[in-house]
Amino acid sequence: MRGPAPDGSPGPVRRHGAPPAVLAWAQALGAAVAGIVTMLVVAALGLWAAGAADLPGGAFPSVVAATVLVAAGGSVGLYGDVGDLAQADAALDVVPLSVTLAGALVTAAVFLLPLRHRAVAGTRELLARIARTAVCWLVLLLLLTLAARHSFRISVGNGLAEQLGAELGATPTLGFRADVPATLGFGLLWVLALLVLTFVVSRRAPLSSRLLHFQDSVRPPAFAMLMTLLGYVVIGLVAGIVELCTNGHPAQTLAVILLGLPNLAWMALGIGTGGAWVGHVDKAIGLPLPPALAEALRADGQRTLDLGSLSRYDGRVWYLVAVAAVVLLVAAFTAAVRSPARRPAWRHAVEMAVAVALTLLVVGLLTRISAHYGLSLIGLGDLGGDLGGKITLDPQLLRLVGVGLAWGLVTGFVGSVSARRVRHPGEVREADEAREAQEP
Repeated sequence: MRGPAPDGSPGPVRRHGAPPAVLAWAQALGAAVAGIVTMLVVAALGLWAAGAADLPGGAFPSVVAATVLVAAGGSVGLYGDVGDLAQADAALDVVPLSVTLAGALVTAAVFLLPLRHRAVAGTRELLARIARTAVCWLVLLLLLTLAARHSFRISVGNGLAEQLGAELGATPTLGFRADVPATLGFGLLWVLALLVLTFVVSRRAPLSSRLLHFQDSVRPPAFAMLMTLLGYVVIGLVAGIVELCTNGHPAQTLAVILLGLPNLAWMALGIGTGGAWVGHVDKAIGLPLPPALAEALRADGQRTLDLGSLSRYDGRVWYLVAVAAVVLLVAAFTAAVRSPARRPAWRHAVEMAVAVALTLLVVGLLTRISAHYGLSLIGLGDLGGDLGGKITLDPQLLRLVGVGLAWGLVTGFVGSVSARRVRHPGEVREADEAREAQEP
């Protein structure tokens, strides 16, 4: 039985066997559980390939839980306990975007299942669905924070220092634990942003009658950008599978695919369009990087990573320009085809410029890396020396936004002109109505 919503749109379908409120909460819980379980599986496989299953003290489940929390927008802090005679400093800020992407896609898909046959939905109903899913998501995150904590004993690599440290009560340990308030706060923003983007991008997501006039101008470029990001992930996956089958380190390659494939693929998009990142690597501290990228970062001082600097280590980096051109042209053509036929080319160009610029801005923010660890025990070692390591990678956001605007204007105009002879949404219905009007 279907009842009308307050704004006149069809209400939710009432099914026999379960009250509507129970069914609605079950659907919300299903979307949240599906997303979290997917993230746990991907994170566990990636960390297993990286060797985390061999961590002492049964730490593997805790590390998996911490990885999922970070991927879902949460915060996990590192801490050191080395007594009064030592100092420790550690921090890790990097998002495992493979885990994030997998969870986001599954959560959005399951969230949309009950709405897939509807074109319009009431505003209150949509807000209620989002709120219920967010509540279920927060409950699951809270449960994960209880598991995301562990501590490790650190070896300083010196027998005398180990013995003295044990005698003086300065045996160094390093641990991690979830920051509950930050995890719930940022986790809430993460899931709300995901669900809002789901309605912005997907044609299957119904909108309220008040928002229908926005879908023709917002959804086509948003969908095109989603396809761009997923296309780069697919290209990266193909390259990763080839690398997996040909190099001598299959476990490391599999770990990169399952944990950080979008990080590298979306950086390739930014660099291919002319964007840049600035960073430096002191030494390897467990974050695998492509050879050309790692070699460029290990040079003295802060290094700018762009087409020019990377081409000194691998000339094939210039292929990224061609890939970016092809992918963005296809995206612009797709956006133009999904838009009304009478929309002028300049408007397509402006919409694509804004879309590409925002996409590269988000890519830059998501691919930042900051990781360091340092230890000094009774004068042996120092916070930045042999017992420490550091890697930083920061985007040049203004440059990314600038090149995004330029590429969007060009590809948007070309895509619009190319799509003029292709049938657009609504053209068939308009032609039929015109033909019926001419018939006697």
